[in-house]
Amino acid sequence: MTSSKPYFIRALYEWIVDNNCTPYLLVDATISGALVPEEYVKNGQIVLNVAPGAVVDFNMMDDAICFNARFGGRPMDIWIPMTAVLGIYAKENGQGMMFEVEMTPPPDPVPPEESSGKVKPLRRPSLKVVK
Repeated sequence: MTSSKPYFIRALYEWIVDNNCTPYLLVDATISGALVPEEYVKNGQIVLNVAPGAVVDFNMMDDAICFNARFGGRPMDIWIPMTAVLGIYAKENGQGMMFEVEMTPPPDPVPPEESSGKVKPLRRPSLKVVK
């Protein structure tokens, strides 16, 4: 069977946002393929605010999470393999879920490359009201 981790992360993300809380991802920045701002990594880990108002082009796939966010005022494309996600929780009350480190993780997905060398997050489908 496939990993249940992406399904738990998606469900908890929606639950946290539906309850007007701020979803935080705890990420192991040492995992191969993780593309995060190194200057904010502490003890090999980084906590990322993935609230809808804090990120752009947020896309949660079965093998990775990608989005664009600002760090120190500069935009950066973020790529997080699912194997690097250690937990997801609400900033306001700490409710969420932590995951065990996978002893034999599947191969990490490689971020898609553009000719410029930057990661291009996939857009999540959305609807908007047209009047």
